Amino acid sequence: MRQYITRANLIEWGSEIRKAGTLANRYSQGNRTLAGSTFLSHSSKDRELVAGATLILENHGAQVYIDEIDPEMPPTTSRKTADILKSRIRDTKRFVLLASSNSKDSRWVPWELGYADGHKGTGRIAVFPAVDVWYDTDWTSQEYLGLYDRIIWGDIVGREDAMWIVLNEEANTAISLRQWLQGY
Repeated sequence: MRQYITRANLIEWGSEIRKAGTLANRYSQGNRTLAGSTFLSHSSKDRELVAGATLILENHGAQVYIDEIDPEMPPTTSRKTADILKSRIRDTKRFVLLASSNSKDSRWVPWELGYADGHKGTGRIAVFPAVDVWYDTDWTSQEYLGLYDRIIWGDIVGREDAMWIVLNEEANTAISLRQWLQGY
């Protein structure tokens, strides 16, 4: 069984993080190390999904970087914004694109993905599709996203239970999300 996460699940799972304010407090607590961390790219229209995606990634060993809570980001988009994003993408170990129907309309998501591809290669990038129903594939209309592995809920041969995995659909192989985040 393979399925994508729904937007409703991400919103529900992220509600506790949002209530506790832990995403916003992350930098004030001095937790700013990027070594071994994961850059989470997303459309600004998908802000309500970020906490749930962060929860899943962090429960599998990631330390997630989110640009909107970076205190070094300028209040308005500028050349400094791009410079900081480039630095954060280079400094993180993994790059995850939270893909939705909103991603195609974002001006920054494709730019961040292209920059990450040039610095990380495809093996350290994964697409995390967020859909309206678990089998929805509308997000795949952005054909360049098919170049990357994807994070899904699914089965791995030899394991009893379904789990979060990183699937290479072209090779029909998968590893656990935890393994992928650790650099397998």
